[in-house]
Amino acid sequence: MLPAAAFALATAGIAAAADGGFAPQHAHSPNVQHTNTAYWVIFVFASVIFVLVEGALVLFMVKYRGRGRPRTAEGAQVHGNTRLEVIWTVIPVLIIAAIGTVVFVELPKITPPAAAAADTEITVEGHQFYWQFDYPNGKKTIDTLYVPAGSEVRLTVVSGDVIHSFWVPQLAGKIQAIPGRINHTGFKVDRPGTYYGYCGLICGPFHAKMQTTVVALAADQYDAQFAQATTSAALGRTEFQGACATCHGMHGEGGYGPALSSSSLVTQKSALAAIVRNGRNLMPPVGDTWTNEQIDALVAYTKAHIYKGASSSGG
Repeated sequence: MLPAAAFALATAGIAAAADGGFAPQHAHSPNVQHTNTAYWVIFVFASVIFVLVEGALVLFMVKYRGRGRPRTAEGAQVHGNTRLEVIWTVIPVLIIAAIGTVVFVELPKITPPAAAAADTEITVEGHQFYWQFDYPNGKKTIDTLYVPAGSEVRLTVVSGDVIHSFWVPQLAGKIQAIPGRINHTGFKVDRPGTYYGYCGLICGPFHAKMQTTVVALAADQYDAQFAQATTSAALGRTEFQGACATCHGMHGEGGYGPALSSSSLVTQKSALAAIVRNGRNLMPPVGDTWTNEQIDALVAYTKAHIYKGASSSGG
């Protein structure tokens, strides 16, 4: 009874977790559907084997317990059982064959769309500690990726500093963002909605803050909503939220990094560009790949909402 209670307590938090507990998150792309199929097949086999083995163990412990016999007394000896030995050899072979078949059928299907077949190709840049998305029309967004639902999206994944791991559980498995190397992943979102992702690899002290959101828009609404989400004002806000507020606080009040609300440097393009692109002291070069347009957007936002203790929350 005590072991059962301990097991229940140890697993209760996992089972009630917001991301699904023991189960993978619901698939909203073909690639994740293949992953989930393999998961459930392995899970079912493993669960059945666990119940059978542990059940037999408990049964034998009860049936063949000492019953007052002296510790030196030997129990009944069992000598060879060819049928039983064949059974417990053949069944595991069949189980492994079944699992192997599913794995080798499903997992090779998990591939990014070919460049020629992709409807949209977007570059994903991992930075400490945010994600930047570069679109074919030159627009950029921070931490939020906008895609048309029902379209093949091909992602080119790179890193500007250390190794990161781009992961949106409902749309795509983990793909490493490695400095000096180009990797590819992709997905086809089955319906409009908002899907949440993470950096799946510890990349520094604010790794847990490196989250992303994929917003899948209906095809007939994509152009208008994308244009609204990629204005200069929106870019400046998301740059501050993703690249600055992580360390300096949403209001510029200072968290890990120094306060920004009293520093006039945030209103000077040349000074802010030098710090963002090159870093300073413990601060990494969070914007070493940023364009002048990105710097302009950030300066405009900090002037309006951060400097001199502006009342805006950065929202």
